Amino acid sequence: MSFSKAFLDELKSRIRVSDVVGRHVKLTRAGREFKGLSPFTNEKTPSFTVNDQKGFYHCFSSGSHGDAIKFLQEVRGLTFHEAVQQLADEAGMELPQQSPQEREWEKRRATLTDVMEMAAAFYVHALHQGKGRDALSYVQGRGLQRSTIDAFRMGYAPNDRTALHDHLLQKDVTPEQMLETGLVIKPDDGRPLYDRFRNRVMFPIFDARGKAIAFGGRALDANTPAKYLNSPETPLFHKGAVLYNFKRAREACFAAKGPHDGALIVAEGYMDVIALAEAGFPTAVAPLGTALTEQQMALLWKVCPEPILCFDGDRAGAQAAHRVIDRALPLLKPGHSLRFAMLPEGQDPDDLIRQGGAGAIADVLERSDSFADVLWERELAVAPYDTPERRAGLEDRLRTLLKSIQEKRIRDYYAKDFRARLDKLFDQGQGGAPQRTARGRQAAQGRRPGFRSDRPSVELKRSALVSSGESRQDPREALLVLTILNHPELLSDHFEAFAELEISHPKLDRLRSEIISLAALGEPLDRSALDNHFKDTEIGRFALDLSSQKALKSERFAQPEASVVDAERGWAHLLNRYRSVHTLQKELRDAELALAQEMTEENVARLAAVKAQLHETERDLANTDF
Repeated sequence: MSFSKAFLDELKSRIRVSDVVGRHVKLTRAGREFKGLSPFTNEKTPSFTVNDQKGFYHCFSSGSHGDAIKFLQEVRGLTFHEAVQQLADEAGMELPQQSPQEREWEKRRATLTDVMEMAAAFYVHALHQGKGRDALSYVQGRGLQRSTIDAFRMGYAPNDRTALHDHLLQKDVTPEQMLETGLVIKPDDGRPLYDRFRNRVMFPIFDARGKAIAFGGRALDANTPAKYLNSPETPLFHKGAVLYNFKRAREACFAAKGPHDGALIVAEGYMDVIALAEAGFPTAVAPLGTALTEQQMALLWKVCPEPILCFDGDRAGAQAAHRVIDRALPLLKPGHSLRFAMLPEGQDPDDLIRQGGAGAIADVLERSDSFADVLWERELAVAPYDTPERRAGLEDRLRTLLKSIQEKRIRDYYAKDFRARLDKLFDQGQGGAPQRTARGRQAAQGRRPGFRSDRPSVELKRSALVSSGESRQDPREALLVLTILNHPELLSDHFEAFAELEISHPKLDRLRSEIISLAALGEPLDRSALDNHFKDTEIGRFALDLSSQKALKSERFAQPEASVVDAERGWAHLLNRYRSVHTLQKELRDAELALAQEMTEENVARLAAVKAQLHETERDLANTDF
């Protein structure tokens, strides 16, 4: 729900910022203000100030600035609504009355959460019964203690077509509620409903309040096609906006004392997270079967300024790290980045713990590479730099990367960092070899390192994409965003597809991210809510400009007056065509890179075939509307 300015002003008038901050920072009075060590950076001289008269705090070391609400969001990782609720409780204020629509949604959400909690309890009970013997043996065989199994509320889905369905019916849960939560599946041929999860070890997925909103299941039968299976998108669950174990990890971060206890560790899956917790690393989280999204990065940064991402030390792990880098680069902000810890090839955290204990994991975390180092080594691995032309190509690639960094100060610092590294690499100025990690040294010695770039050289990129220092706006991408802007109700069925769009234009991507962030709050989202959110903001003005573009206004399905049915049909059709071109463009980049690395007839033929297919597809699309 939204809060009026009058309510928020009254709330702030009843709360002293120093009282809220003082629970997390040791403050000393300095005239009319208070001073203390920054909670956002590791400093020895106080640069953090609080002014109760003006109602704000300011951190000179990180640049963070805000009121009591924002402080709780930054330091405790609370949502805006959670922070307001906590302060209102302290001030003895009741939250404003909700609209009928908001009350109906909260009632519906609470009911669905109750259903998920019933399912979680059923799975936990089943794990410790006779039919769950194999599942319990499996988790105990992974070295997990009973206390860990209980803490994560692990369970078992019986190998029965309707075990959960029948249990929930006895609890007066309706078939419609089971379908809405994704616990059961409705066959197309009219047969009875059946359980989505069967003969699987179950991992409940919790929201920020610790309530079950989804499940992940690990198959016990090796012949089952899907080893891991997650709940589908539901009104409660949007997997691109949730991290497994986030609530427990967040709490562990705030209680941290050791050097790595306060850093969030991003692993790849449920068992990795649980194995890390068992070994004494309770701050581990994991995305839910997809690459790390912008929303998940925002969650991480609310808790920890530099989360450590653990990847396998093979080619697949390197590629995963590179995808994260490309997605995170435009989002970097002062004091917030990512670190990368590469595990020994072929080992996951569980394997490493079994062989070397907690010390082996601690050593990997201690040797984690910075964002800048991994980015630099990736670009070095694209092509040799032993001629003036190739060195110029490396500089061009780095210059293109700089343009994608949105925060000016960070962009300037990266420019200086790249310049210093280039000077050392090319023996200009100071001379000598640059400091590199092991992978960087491999690259310098002419060997292909584990970090290998999948990016084509700048010479192979379209010049239009970088012609003005900002990516050209693709009309198809603009139409996809505009349709959701005018019909946000489509997100109930297309949230994941919208979240996973790779949008090249920075402002368009930011608009998409803002819409997703609002939708991820779990509250009803309509066009008026978006208008109110964007009102009098820079991104709001961009949204208005987008709506007024003549080329886009000609597409009726994207306009506010279009029916939901027409909007969804047009959006889905456009998405399929956009994906076909986007996929071919990716294949073209891969083919170009393969040819640059190895000049063979096979690679030449592959490049020609992809180019021809892309040309034909774009020609077909040019003869139709966007």
